[in-house]
Amino acid sequence: MQQQNPLGEIVRQHEADILADWIKEQLERDRSPNTRISLVREAEVRELCKNFLQHFIQGLQSGQTHNLQGPEWSELRNLLSVFSRDRALQGYTPTETASFIYLLKKPLFARIGQTLAKNSDSLYQAIWTTNDLLDGLGLQVMEAFQKGREEVISRQQQEMMELSTPVVKLWDGILALPVIGTLDSARSQAVMESLLQTIMETGSKIAIIDITGVPTVDTLVAQHLMKTVAAARLMGADCIISGIRPQIAQTIVHLAIDLGGISTKATLADAFRLAMQRAGMNIVSQPARA
Repeated sequence: MQQQNPLGEIVRQHEADILADWIKEQLERDRSPNTRISLVREAEVRELCKNFLQHFIQGLQSGQTHNLQGPEWSELRNLLSVFSRDRALQGYTPTETASFIYLLKKPLFARIGQTLAKNSDSLYQAIWTTNDLLDGLGLQVMEAFQKGREEVISRQQQEMMELSTPVVKLWDGILALPVIGTLDSARSQAVMESLLQTIMETGSKIAIIDITGVPTVDTLVAQHLMKTVAAARLMGADCIISGIRPQIAQTIVHLAIDLGGISTKATLADAFRLAMQRAGMNIVSQPARA
């Protein structure tokens, strides 16, 4: 038969005092000039701590204090998962997030000490159980927080990739795609998808891929460019690559990279002029007005 753990009863009996002390610890930390948690309203802190303690007591009274993954702790795990993810999305630090759990130790230890002061064995067991539980919950908070941060980083990377591969309509039937930064496999895929989607939407027949902002062109970058050009051709659009600087030209020659008959120009202006000619339009210079 499982020995009755007095911890759940202690927390239940002293719930109001523990809650008050824990909230006080939270708010004192909130007011620190070095923490971002001060942005959280006091009412939200109180509600969060209250809900946590209620679920914590339910888990303790189940007697399953050695398995936080059991169904008895599911409601508390869900609460902490939502809490940690929200903190991650709001830009809080790991320390600020984990402190929510660890600040509960002081109020709990105080009540345990008062209740079990005359029974050293029970006191030791209750403190050990409490410390083990809160450390375990703290680890769960950090795992959920890390997942939330990874979601933020992934979303930001996706947004930056989308912003860094804009397709611009220069003229009817003429598109320009300025590429800035390193053209790796992931960005190459984004570039291709963005260009093909715009070609389909606009029915454009000419696309200029400007690589002025690409720091280096090696064999891998050239392969990415050729795949993009080939895909555009399958969509019925011809491609011109602009931004071929002297050092890039030398690298292409040195690496014996065959661009497969793709038209190249030194500047975007030269590429646009060629695109206009292919579209059957001539650029005529007008004399300056006096």
